[in-house]
Amino acid sequence: MKKFRDLIGGEGVYVFDGAVGTRLYDKGIYINRSYDELNLTQPDLVKEVHDEYVAAGADIIETNTFGATRPKLLPYGLESKLHEINVAAARIARQAAGEKAFVAGAIGPLGLRIEPFGPTSFDEAKGYYLEQVNALLEGGVDLFVLETFSELEIIEQAIRAVREVSDLPIVAQMTIQMDGKTAFGSTPETIATRLDELGADIVGLNCGMGPNHLLNALEKMRAVTEKDLSAQPNAGLPRDVQGRQFYMGSPEYMATFAKRFVSAGARFIGGCCGTTPTHIKLIADAVRSISPRQAISEARRQIVAVAEIKPPDIQVVPKEDRSLWSKKIARGEFVTSVEVLPPKGCDADKTLESIRLLHEAGVDGVNIPDGPRAQTRMSALATAVLVQEKVGIEPVLHYCCRDRNLLGMMSDLLGAAALGLHNLLLITGDPPKMGPYPDATAVFDIDSIGLTNMANKLNHGLDLGNNPIGKPTEFSIGVGVNPGAINLDEEIRRFEWKVEAGAEYAITQPVFDTEQLRHFLERISHVRVPVVAGIWPLVSYRNAEFMHNEVPGVNVTQEILERMRIASDKSKEHSREEGIVIARESLLEVRDAIQGVQVSAPFGNVKYALQVFEALEES
Repeated sequence: MKKFRDLIGGEGVYVFDGAVGTRLYDKGIYINRSYDELNLTQPDLVKEVHDEYVAAGADIIETNTFGATRPKLLPYGLESKLHEINVAAARIARQAAGEKAFVAGAIGPLGLRIEPFGPTSFDEAKGYYLEQVNALLEGGVDLFVLETFSELEIIEQAIRAVREVSDLPIVAQMTIQMDGKTAFGSTPETIATRLDELGADIVGLNCGMGPNHLLNALEKMRAVTEKDLSAQPNAGLPRDVQGRQFYMGSPEYMATFAKRFVSAGARFIGGCCGTTPTHIKLIADAVRSISPRQAISEARRQIVAVAEIKPPDIQVVPKEDRSLWSKKIARGEFVTSVEVLPPKGCDADKTLESIRLLHEAGVDGVNIPDGPRAQTRMSALATAVLVQEKVGIEPVLHYCCRDRNLLGMMSDLLGAAALGLHNLLLITGDPPKMGPYPDATAVFDIDSIGLTNMANKLNHGLDLGNNPIGKPTEFSIGVGVNPGAINLDEEIRRFEWKVEAGAEYAITQPVFDTEQLRHFLERISHVRVPVVAGIWPLVSYRNAEFMHNEVPGVNVTQEILERMRIASDKSKEHSREEGIVIARESLLEVRDAIQGVQVSAPFGNVKYALQVFEALEES
């Protein structure tokens, strides 16, 4: 098993456990008792809680020692058992963790006022923490988690105590209030900067508020520190229900925010008050779907070489045998396709008639988008089936994560395989707010990386849980890439993850800046799979302006904008002809660097797309 320090500064996402106290309370332990004493009096019950979180997918479990310091144990008359309590807690957690999880020594506030606002000196506070740190070290922890602190001066003494006797990693977490600051007025920026200076390895927030407030604060912390971030929010704010306090944040709600925490830069995510193993299970599923992570152990790898875990009687279908499209790509041959939108209604005759022109012209495939820009159209999957059955050309089915949960996507892909659809382009999908129904609910259980992983597993005869499905699917797995992404480094990282998850080819966003595409191809040369360039024949200056300003990631050069403006000033015919000329030029400029082209059919007119292909015949 790796050391925890090996995870720091990497690319993976790791999951903490949830609230130990919440689970002990659920199991009948009332709050008038010392929960820390349970390590001695009811160790099996404490281990049962740890076991639940390990089974839920936690990578790190915390010892039941949040209040196991001398000042906190004193009111219960347990101060003489401090060492015994902490050692026992670490050993119980270690037994539950085994080789599956790391054990974090949990340390909380002292509950004392220190100088200059109280009688306890800095050195006295550090001494209290030193007692606990030494005992946790003897018990065998892998790291320390300092959590739920509202005073920087107090957490500083805890960090000093750890560093005096150990070089184990420190996760330092403060807690904030509704105004986004600690009880003593420290801002998220101040928290992150100070914890960084104090030598914490991971900085973050926990408790206090629900995930929404923590997310806002975390985004501010990201701007001032390069340290790894952590987030362990409460399950919302507690609500009084007939005299009892309940945390109302559902597991699904917490999982949704877990993905947002990852997007904000957090790599260590868990839960505090009110979170249960059910919350942690959904959080773990959510973050592992959107961000492949490094292994903790061979038994718990997130990105698994699926060929190593496929059922022994399953033969993976070679790429050359999955489809004609896949065969050409696998052999290094140049492929051609045209993107045609599904019909707006239930009558597909006109769409199919235009696609017949492509088939007759010898185009290799027709790309069927899945609700681009969140528009409502006929199902892309249904359209692809009609194209294959009634026209005979191979469809390349775009499939997005927006509209279906994990179960629905699994069902759709199995259904697509049964219907003979083999070519996929897997994308995350545009959010509903971009379309005519902005209040529609987006699902996004996983993103395109997780969906790629799912399709790859299906090709190896496995579902997402690594359960055999019988006959494997025969998908040719494609993914989208955006050479014009604003954050190109992030786009390349995601592309690397997609390839690692099983992507076999990629199709780009529409390309108008050919130098930009070449630069992108150079950047991904270390993980290069065949790349098909998206080419869009512009039809007017207004169309060029729209593509440049309103389609994310598309960059129309000033030269092209000016050419389209001049042509549009002459006539519509001139502008359409100029758009086709520009598309042909773009294709020829990158022909040597790509393995195919996908030409969009503006406004459904495939004749424009076919005119672009004439450049290939002339070259």
